[in-house]
Amino acid sequence: MRLLALLAFGVGRRRTLLAALLAGAMLGTAAGASAAQGLPDFVDLIEKVAPAVVNIRTTERAEEGARPSPFRRRMPVPPGEEVPRGEGSGFIISADGYVVTNAHVVDGASEVLVTLTDKREFKAKIVGADLRTDVALVKIEASGLPAVRIGDVSRLRVGEWVLAIGSPFGLDSTVTAGIVSAKQRETGSDIALLQTDVAVNPGNSGGPLISTRGEVVGVNSQILSPIGSYIGISFAIPIDEAMQVADQLRASGRVVRGRIGVGIAD
Repeated sequence: MRLLALLAFGVGRRRTLLAALLAGAMLGTAAGASAAQGLPDFVDLIEKVAPAVVNIRTTERAEEGARPSPFRRRMPVPPGEEVPRGEGSGFIISADGYVVTNAHVVDGASEVLVTLTDKREFKAKIVGADLRTDVALVKIEASGLPAVRIGDVSRLRVGEWVLAIGSPFGLDSTVTAGIVSAKQRETGSDIALLQTDVAVNPGNSGGPLISTRGEVVGVNSQILSPIGSYIGISFAIPIDEAMQVADQLRASGRVVRGRIGVGIAD
């Protein structure tokens, strides 16, 4: 309707206005095409990485005299019986079954069950867990497994697209996307974290943060929220920090840190 109204002016101005409108339409089309071309397509990336992401479920043994959780008070469990404890995510770092996750996912668990995307389920052994960095390593007895590619955090830039794969609320293999909001974010933990706006919820803990290069650049671990679920701010452990811990856990089952001490000699 606007085009017809503008063309109702005199003949001389009609040509000028028509040319301007056509030029604007062409620019708008080009801009739209450019924007469409700039939208990310994660399909191939997810198909490559997702098979190396696992769901982790844990149970703990009910102890005599222990106070049950609010969810268990109506149906108390006899001492010695296994009770569901929690759920999280993880990712395979080697074809022979080593899996990285968060320490808080497996800490205190009496049994750890790892489920692959092909629905195979394994009992996992906790190789070690480091509560200071919130990194844990578990092992399943399998071979020929798909493994993630470890990325370089120094290449990661603020504003870059990143993705998370995990099991929020038990919904395994859920994919969410966002951008890197900040690097080296201090949150009071032992290490500076990556901040993103990727949707992360309970059950995502321990899952990978993935760059558009298809490489794992972080371990999703925390959210900042007054309600206990995602409101736009999430944090991940940088993968270089996580792998340093995982390598030590794999070698000795624990993390050794240097200390500086002062002694007084007579």
